[in-house]
Amino acid sequence: MAKQTKIKLLLLTFIMSGVHTLNILGVFPYQGRSHFFVFQPYLEELARRGHSVTVISHFPQTKALKNYRDISLANTTKIMENAFSVERSYKSLIEVSFYLMNTGVENCKIMLANKEVQDLWKNKIHFDVAVVEQFNSDCALGLAYKLGIPVVGTNSHVLMPYQYERFGIHYNPSYMTFQFLEGGTKPTLFQRIERTIFHHYYNFIFEYLSQRTNQNTLAQYFDDIPPLNELAREIKIMLFYHNFVLSGPNILPSNVKEVGGYHVAQPKELRPDVKKFIEESEHGIIYISFGSMLKAAATSLDKIEAILGAVAELPQRVIWKWEEGTLPGNPKNIFISNWLPQNDILAHPKVLAFYSHCGQLGTTEAIYHGVPVVGMPVFGDQPANAAAVEESGLGVQIQIEDLTKENLLGKLRTVLNPEFRKRVKFISKAWNDRPVKAMDSAIFWTEFAAKYSNITFRSRSVDVPLYQYLVLDVIAVLGSISVISVFVVFKLLGRLCTSKRENDKKNKLKRK
Repeated sequence: MAKQTKIKLLLLTFIMSGVHTLNILGVFPYQGRSHFFVFQPYLEELARRGHSVTVISHFPQTKALKNYRDISLANTTKIMENAFSVERSYKSLIEVSFYLMNTGVENCKIMLANKEVQDLWKNKIHFDVAVVEQFNSDCALGLAYKLGIPVVGTNSHVLMPYQYERFGIHYNPSYMTFQFLEGGTKPTLFQRIERTIFHHYYNFIFEYLSQRTNQNTLAQYFDDIPPLNELAREIKIMLFYHNFVLSGPNILPSNVKEVGGYHVAQPKELRPDVKKFIEESEHGIIYISFGSMLKAAATSLDKIEAILGAVAELPQRVIWKWEEGTLPGNPKNIFISNWLPQNDILAHPKVLAFYSHCGQLGTTEAIYHGVPVVGMPVFGDQPANAAAVEESGLGVQIQIEDLTKENLLGKLRTVLNPEFRKRVKFISKAWNDRPVKAMDSAIFWTEFAAKYSNITFRSRSVDVPLYQYLVLDVIAVLGSISVISVFVVFKLLGRLCTSKRENDKKNKLKRK
């Protein structure tokens, strides 16, 4: 037995000696905490597996982790939490677009002005691969280019409107979801018109308000950075935080990899007050949260009263992420807190439903644990996520403008139905049933991009002009041939008719 153990240890030593550890640069200059909640477990796991990880972000580690080094941007700008009220309009959609462009420009300036970031290129630090968030700015691509390293893109949401073309995905509003609008994969004519207008709008402002400004900012530090839209096409692998069981099948090129779900951790023990409230509930729990970016307490009073009125009609207790000390009327069956361990709560078997804004983290945790969702989207990727929730069977939607006590009560009763919950558990099982775990897949493709950095993996459709993609040149040629053919046929028919008339005349003369 001792001999077998020695052989196993020798074999393990041999295998480990062949593992190639990487020097990885993570670039996450956006100050949205909810985004970094997704990326952090992946970056930490890279470090645990022996890779040296340097991370530029606003969220440095609170506890030291071996192989993990922070370049902190903390305290350079306001962290985005509880920043938006629960309301929807075209006005708010325009405001979000300018927020994205302005923060993207600001993130670029703050990052490049950081002394530790500057030391990376001044000291010519070698990295094997850069992991870069794909969100509101491509400034980080310029930094990666200067350092001479291949790029792996990653995100925590559906693709932004200006990111489709860089991966060779030609956006079609007829069946492809749109980041900021309703309709899912089955939009109405009006929704297709909305998508077309806003798709072009977002592409335009990204080009002129973000890309051009960031290009000028990069030029203050480097004199040889190619256009950012060209660098975007050179991203080796895109780690796409989705899974088709929830979001539906996608038309994705081979270098866009679905890795949705890697942030979901094993549930921890609940704090005593939350655990007691849940376990003493005779009929189970409804969990309410509108995420870290939305301020639930800023919701209009009539909407709050509609929610309170609906849950008062149900036997279940309620846990609500609420930013203030009390709720109107101070209902006894509702537990409130300005922070809650969402994943741990959703994992509890007594949690029967989740009333959510449909942020990517919460939606992912809900399907992981098989908790039905009532989705009320507000902005960002939430409308697309809410549509996916309904289309997949994970839950139902309610729009803010339709929020009344009666409407919400009907939606909650739908998802609390035992048969509905049974179906959701089955969907959850399918979502979790994968040949490779999401985390393992994300790390494999990161290592793959570093290992084969000299190979281009981008889709050929990236380089195909629009007129070729729409086969307009082929249509023009075939159309021309058809026109010429018709012309020739008519010419021949005309000559045949003329010849026939002449023969008829000759025959008449002969008979005379």
